Amino acid sequence: MKRVLITGGAGFLGSHFCDLFLERGFDVICMDNLVTGSPDNIGHLFGNARFHFIQHDVTRFVYVDGPLDYILHFASPASPLDYLELPIQTLKVGSLGTHKVLGLAKAKGARFLLASTSEVYGDPLEHPQKETYWGNVNPVGPRGVYDEAKRFAEAMTMAYHRFHGVDTRIVRIFNTYGPRMRLKDGRALPAFMGQAVRGEPITVFGDGSQTRSFCYVSDLCEGIYRLLMSDEIEPVNIGNPSEISILEFAKEVIKVTGSPSTIAFKPLPEDDPKVRQPDISKARRILSWEPTVGLEEGLKATLEDFKPRILAGEAR
Repeated sequence: MKRVLITGGAGFLGSHFCDLFLERGFDVICMDNLVTGSPDNIGHLFGNARFHFIQHDVTRFVYVDGPLDYILHFASPASPLDYLELPIQTLKVGSLGTHKVLGLAKAKGARFLLASTSEVYGDPLEHPQKETYWGNVNPVGPRGVYDEAKRFAEAMTMAYHRFHGVDTRIVRIFNTYGPRMRLKDGRALPAFMGQAVRGEPITVFGDGSQTRSFCYVSDLCEGIYRLLMSDEIEPVNIGNPSEISILEFAKEVIKVTGSPSTIAFKPLPEDDPKVRQPDISKARRILSWEPTVGLEEGLKATLEDFKPRILAGEAR
């Protein structure tokens, strides 16, 4: 039986990967220090003989008994609220954590996949963003702790591949949404949906003309799985190329929730990207992948998970 280690496995994305690998017959080891992850995301997996949970901080020495075939490194604060509140931890997990987990991959002969991000492109001067674009990042701005941590992690991953011969993959993840997102993580969707369900004004920063591209979590997981199983070494964008303005997105959330909410405009945060849209031609070509879940369908599925938690006043 193939064994996979997923760091950050109790987080939003990591927990969905635990599900996917178990469904596909793998033995799954989930590692998380629960700083931003939650046992609630993986509670349904406890009792499964092929699921194992280790509470551990990957910035410290990482040890896993027995063989490993694959390692997916998802450990990191990943939302604006998290990495602005946890700047040092964000930098440490991107640098020290990536180093420790790559060392484990080397020792075990495991294939390693780094969960990188579209934030490596910063506030892009190229649109849409191709993998060949080197980015426009402010290294000393408030968002730099996340952007530069991931850029360093990519460089470390390629160094381990070139110098040590570790079999590596790098995925650049664009905006993703779906069940198990934290309700208060600073991202647009949880904020909008929470405000809409409560009937509060929806907060849009700036004039709402800045754009994002939202990919449903099941689509993202399938794309990353295909990348893991491919022979591609260089970074690959995985995301939905359907671009939408934040204002239009807020209106779509209002429609799906049937909310009476109005729109409230506030000043744009520092270094907030004005555009974000993946060029996924590489993923289409080498992975035969593209998203299939439409925005309305994805929002309705997300609402089913969010609404009871919002109405219950869940704090996380």
